[in-house]
Amino acid sequence: MITSQEKTFERKSELIEAALDEFNRKTFSEASLNTIIKQAGISKGTFYYHFENKEALYLFLLNHAFNAKWEFIQEKTGQNPEILEQKDFFEKIKSQARLSLEFALAYPKYYQLGRMFSSEKDQEIYKTAQGMLGKSSESLINELISAAINNGSIREDIPIDFIQKVLGHFLLHFNEIFNFPEDGELEKMIANLNQFVDFLKHGLSR
Repeated sequence: MITSQEKTFERKSELIEAALDEFNRKTFSEASLNTIIKQAGISKGTFYYHFENKEALYLFLLNHAFNAKWEFIQEKTGQNPEILEQKDFFEKIKSQARLSLEFALAYPKYYQLGRMFSSEKDQEIYKTAQGMLGKSSESLINELISAAINNGSIREDIPIDFIQKVLGHFLLHFNEIFNFPEDGELEKMIANLNQFVDFLKHGLSR
């Protein structure tokens, strides 16, 4: 957990950059806290005053990246209000997912952190982080689903909790499904995204 002492401090940005570099190269277990502290140019005392341990730093970094992504999406959405006005739920999902791709291009270190995090799915740290981040992501998706049902763009004959569980699972685990090296290329990412959402909308029926 992030300690109550975590707050702005000198060289905090250097610590974030050093942590991104280390966690983007290595798995959580392999990443060296000593290397991060050294690269950030801070003392161990300063680090431990603000963070309990390596796990607390990692969770902070994931949360920091998550918040940065949604702030980026909200800003872009504000600049393009037609995204919010789209009635079709699946087209809205495509639009917001494309903004996520724009974020990945603008902030490649955050994107790489997400890909590295996806590779941790068999580790305990993944479950811990999902418990922290999953609730925020699920609430955002559930809001979209509720709005879609209310405006008639999603079937009303299926229980909303079933829709939330199924769509939420697929949308939250998109990066785990498309996690091969070639999937990191922009054109492939867009193609995967469009096919993925079309599949959710239409299924496999002819």
